[in-house]
Amino acid sequence: MGRSSPAGFDSPRAWLVVVAAFFSSFTVFGIAYSFGAFFKPMAAEFGAGSGATSAVFSITAFVYFLLGSVTGHLADRFGPRPVVAAGGVILGVGLGLTSLIDRLWLGYLTYGAGVGIGVACGYVPMLAAVGGWFRRRRNMALGIAVAGVGAGILTVAPLAGELIRRYGWRATYATLGVAGAAILLACAAATPRPPVTAGAPGLKLGQAIRTRSFALLYTASLLTSTALYVPFVFLPAFAHNRGAGQVAAATLVGLIGGASIVGRLGLATLADRFGVIRLYQLSFLTLGLSYGLWLGANSYGWLVVFTLVMGLGYGGYVGLSPAVTAEFFGIQGLGRVLGTFYTSAGFGALIGPPLAGVIIDRTGSYTWAIVMAFAMAMAAFCALLPLQAHRAMKIHVPEID
Repeated sequence: MGRSSPAGFDSPRAWLVVVAAFFSSFTVFGIAYSFGAFFKPMAAEFGAGSGATSAVFSITAFVYFLLGSVTGHLADRFGPRPVVAAGGVILGVGLGLTSLIDRLWLGYLTYGAGVGIGVACGYVPMLAAVGGWFRRRRNMALGIAVAGVGAGILTVAPLAGELIRRYGWRATYATLGVAGAAILLACAAATPRPPVTAGAPGLKLGQAIRTRSFALLYTASLLTSTALYVPFVFLPAFAHNRGAGQVAAATLVGLIGGASIVGRLGLATLADRFGVIRLYQLSFLTLGLSYGLWLGANSYGWLVVFTLVMGLGYGGYVGLSPAVTAEFFGIQGLGRVLGTFYTSAGFGALIGPPLAGVIIDRTGSYTWAIVMAFAMAMAAFCALLPLQAHRAMKIHVPEID
């Protein structure tokens, strides 16, 4: 199959894979998380409520996190290159079709499937590839790769807001589709299979998901994801209703992404020194407490503070999740385990924004939706507290045939 020798670990070629993973994450999540900039113009054109419009994003997130287990398995079997290339084509077609829809429910199909499958193909397979190319600097390499998520949000969300202001949301989606497809195809070309590892194999998927460690990680991720995507969908509209311009409102989502880069890179760099589990728990606590800042925000400046604190916690959560998964379950078959773990975020995304939208429509206020997000995020932190005690689970789980 043309695999590299073990000498390829931690090599310049391995760092090229990190660069490709960075830009793949940049592209797919930059596009997906710019949806907040499209929220108000799409709702206005189709005369839809908050719950119905937010479902476009929630279905998309559910698709890409649910399919992560499938694309991770395909990448483990066939290598990342064909999977990422297919994702690029599907992403471009999906966004192109979304620019043509005349009913909102069609966006559930075109955007949900196109962007959802594109993210699933461009994220988990690339992270699994990075994990497979490194032994000594794996935490740092994964941190740099997932920093592309924050950089993409920082760049694409305000860019989308400006493009929408100038050309409308339809032309903006068509433009993002062409650009996104081209970047993913280039990333696929730069990403060969990881080297063969001669070490001990990781847990089988069936073993991994039956451990208490996996249950704790999955529960915490499900709860925090229910809260996490609420500001990505509603924060621009929240700010716009309080007097912020369209670009300034969309920029708040970009600031979350920018602050998350610090969380991803900073905490990934510190993981080997202070322990990846402890820093992971700290990220969840920071994310939960940030929603208290949103509750008390009465100016654009306070919203900026909220986005920066939230971004730090969010960056740690996303940036350390692959390293935590590898810590417990090994790198052999990491794509399958990581993809299965990420289904928790899919279910959380499917629940959170539509639930918040229903609360907003029923109460006429954002307050109780933010309270809901705050409660879910703090519950996630509490669910994660026992994790350190079960760190050795991967060693003591018996082999199951």
